[in-house]
Amino acid sequence: MDVKSAFLNGFIEEEVYVRQPPSFESGRFPNRVYRLRKALYGLKQAPRAWYARLKSFLLKSGFVMGSVDKTLFLLSHGGDTLIVQIYVDDIIFGGSSHALVSSFAEQMSREFEMSLMGEL
Repeated sequence: MDVKSAFLNGFIEEEVYVRQPPSFESGRFPNRVYRLRKALYGLKQAPRAWYARLKSFLLKSGFVMGSVDKTLFLLSHGGDTLIVQIYVDDIIFGGSSHALVSSFAEQMSREFEMSLMGEL
């Protein structure tokens, strides 16, 4: 699956200010700047903020992060296992149960805007 506009989903923890975009300047306050609360594309903190948000979501959902590969997440449910591999805004996943895989796809689609790309 692919996360649409992934870098716009992250929340930044640092204080980051940007100039008003051209053609969108305030008439009353043309010299003011905006404080960002969420990441923007092109912002150096955006990839880290996106990964932190996704990691937090997966850990709250019961996944365990790999000890060697921090982009690999595992979920054990009963006798079934779900494996999730993250690469920037792409997610490869599979499991031993079709129901578990479908549930994960639905859960991710509720939290983030996703597009399912099909089987590898």
